[in-house]
Amino acid sequence: MSDESAANSQADSTAIKAPSLRRALGPFMAIAIVVGNVIGSGIFAKPGRIAFEAGRFDLIMGVWIVGGVLCLLGALCFAELATMLPHAGGLYVYLREAYGKLTAFLFGWQEFLFNRPASTAALSMIFVGSLDIALKGVEFSLFETLALAITLQVLAAGINVVGVLWGGIVQAATTLIKSSFVAFVAVVPFALELGGRDVVETSNFAATITPATDSLATQIAAVLLAVMWAYNGWHGIAPVAEEIRNPQRNIPIALFGGIGLLILLYLGANLAYHAVVPMSEMAVPKNQEHVAELMVTRLLGEWGGKLMATGVMVSTLGAINSNLLLGPRVPFAMGRDKVFFPILGEVHATFRTPAIAILIQGSLGVVLVLVSAVLVENVEYFQKKSIFSLLTDCIIFVSSIFYALSVGAVLVLRRKQPEKTRPYRTLGYPVTPILYIAVYTWFLFYVFRGNPMEALIGLGMIAVGVPVFWYFREKPRSS
Repeated sequence: MSDESAANSQADSTAIKAPSLRRALGPFMAIAIVVGNVIGSGIFAKPGRIAFEAGRFDLIMGVWIVGGVLCLLGALCFAELATMLPHAGGLYVYLREAYGKLTAFLFGWQEFLFNRPASTAALSMIFVGSLDIALKGVEFSLFETLALAITLQVLAAGINVVGVLWGGIVQAATTLIKSSFVAFVAVVPFALELGGRDVVETSNFAATITPATDSLATQIAAVLLAVMWAYNGWHGIAPVAEEIRNPQRNIPIALFGGIGLLILLYLGANLAYHAVVPMSEMAVPKNQEHVAELMVTRLLGEWGGKLMATGVMVSTLGAINSNLLLGPRVPFAMGRDKVFFPILGEVHATFRTPAIAILIQGSLGVVLVLVSAVLVENVEYFQKKSIFSLLTDCIIFVSSIFYALSVGAVLVLRRKQPEKTRPYRTLGYPVTPILYIAVYTWFLFYVFRGNPMEALIGLGMIAVGVPVFWYFREKPRSS
């Protein structure tokens, strides 16, 4: 055998032996990832703010339904993309195939450096706040709050480094618990009513309060902004498509099953909140982020409020875990494409997970907790916000841009790659993606009007990624 043949044989052998991602996730864990990636703080922390913005029960429930329908429209499109391109990276892969490497890089750039770390940072703060409620009488200082939030993120990152199966097991367990808590919230007042206790006040459904603004369009947009935080992450299965068994069958099951379950849980929870707590009481600033605890305390006493706070903690823990399970798969795909640091595309030889990407994302979450704390404490514009609200407002604006572009990828790829095998084709095409994009364009306009600084921060984050992309693109040539 010649030296050249031997070298080629050795290269082939090395390529064959290179570790790949393990297809370890079945349909139940896939549904758990969808639901777990969504249920976090929104259904517990946003209803009070929504009441303040809308002032009417029918409008509130209508927008919750609209938000769910938007997610289903997006899922119809993402099911086609995910089964057509069942690779790690999710939206990054869809954007790359449809629009090229720059758009895909900008998504991965902001997802890795801000959106996912900001989500874990915001959720960790809610976790610690709920822990404070559960341990009534214990007041955490700012230092203690930040230390606990950081510790939580570090532990969650470590679990996901050990293996996707361990991360999936944690996800399945926390999803079952937190879904049960949302179901508990939705059922408990009506169960007590059937048991003979007079706890449901039907007049609450007809009562109104003065909304924050006079414009109906502005009210709808403000409520939808809060609702979409509660639904944020509905596409969650896409980044781990390469790790799902039988993806052509299980990805659509996960998307439709998970989102359908979420809509039912969210509508039921809101019905329960309004059946027990008057809207005027929900809208009081001190109650806005604690409606769930307020309702359960009223029904079951102080121990019920502590139990509910524990449920919120489990819920946010599951969302933190899912962000660390899903988020690193995007920089992993970028590193594998050699458009970002190649080390991010490496698979751990023992655990067979993108360990470096997971650890870096976890570290960025820690940094964002600290930076946000400095801004909220010292910058006048941000002092009216909590760390949670500052981070989530930025997240929703930036995420929505790339959600709309990703749904548009269905239209683009039908023209660019008509011959590509599509195990699932979008129902209602082309109306489904066009309707989704139209609604999101309207939504983004109103988010920008209401939160200009947060929107500009998000746009600035995206813009900074452009020269970074060209740096990495030119680097191999200069080398």
